[in-house]
Amino acid sequence: MHENPSAVGCLYIVPTPIGNLADMSERALQVLAEVDLIAAEDTRHSGQLLQHFALHKPMFALHEHNERQRAATLISKLQEGQSIALVSDAGTPLISDPGYVIVQACREAGIRVVPLPGACALITALSAAGLPTDRFCFEGFLPAKPQQRRNALNALKVEPRTLVFYESPHRIVATLADLGQCFGAERHVVLARELTKQYETFLVGSVAEVAAKLAADPNQQRGEMVIVVAGAQAQTNAEQELNQALQTVQLLRAELPLKKACALAAEIHGLRKNQLYQLALEQ
Repeated sequence: MHENPSAVGCLYIVPTPIGNLADMSERALQVLAEVDLIAAEDTRHSGQLLQHFALHKPMFALHEHNERQRAATLISKLQEGQSIALVSDAGTPLISDPGYVIVQACREAGIRVVPLPGACALITALSAAGLPTDRFCFEGFLPAKPQQRRNALNALKVEPRTLVFYESPHRIVATLADLGQCFGAERHVVLARELTKQYETFLVGSVAEVAAKLAADPNQQRGEMVIVVAGAQAQTNAEQELNQALQTVQLLRAELPLKKACALAAEIHGLRKNQLYQLALEQ
C-alpha cells in the first residue's frame, strides 16, 4: 500500500460506523480496499458492511475468545509482507473491543501499526453531553452481576472526573438504580442512546429523573447506550473522614461482624458508632 513502503506488512486499525453508514471515512474505505486481509470481530457483521461499499476481501474472525491463539498466525502473515486491517463490529477497535493483544504483539515484533481516526461512541456521547471533557474516566461496561456492579460503582463514587460507561439495554434500568444507590439520586447523568441512528436520543437530568423517563417509555430502554455521569463534587474534611471510616469497616468485615467492625472503625476515626453503622447498613 502507498502508506506502507517497507517489505514487512502493516496492521491498520480501522474504525467503522456506530450506526450511520455515511460516517465511514474515505481513508477507511481506501485502506479496506487495499489491504490483503481483514481481521473482523464478527465476519458476518463486517461482511454486510463490505458488501454495502462493494468491497470484496478475505476475512478471518478475531475476537476476545481466539485473539491470543490467532496472534502468532497474524504476526507471521504480517512478517511475510501482508497488510491487515483490524475492524470491530462498530466504532474504533480496542475501545471496549478486542485488539489489544494483537497490537501489543505487533509492537513487540517491530511491525508498524497505523491507527485511523473515526467513529467512537465514547467520544460521540461525551462531546454532546454538556459535562466537563477536559478530564474524564472511561470505564467501559460495568459488571453484569448486581453486587459486583455496585462494588465497582462504590469504588468510583468520589471520582471527580466525568465518568463514561457503556451499557446494554437489558441492564440499563438496573444500572441506573445502582447508580442512584451508590452515587445518590441527584447526581447529574446523560444517557445517550442509539447514537448517529434514526432514533438517537439524549436523556438528561438527575439519576432519578432519567430513570423515571426510562420507566415512562419502554422504547427508551432499547438500543446501544452510553452513560455519561458528572464527577463527584469536592468533599469536605468530614466527608473524607467518613468515607475513610467506611473503607476501614469494609476491611474489618473480613474478620468481624458488621456491628463490631463499625464500633472499632468509629473508635479509630473518632466518629459516632451508631451513625457509621447506619451508613454501613445503607451500603
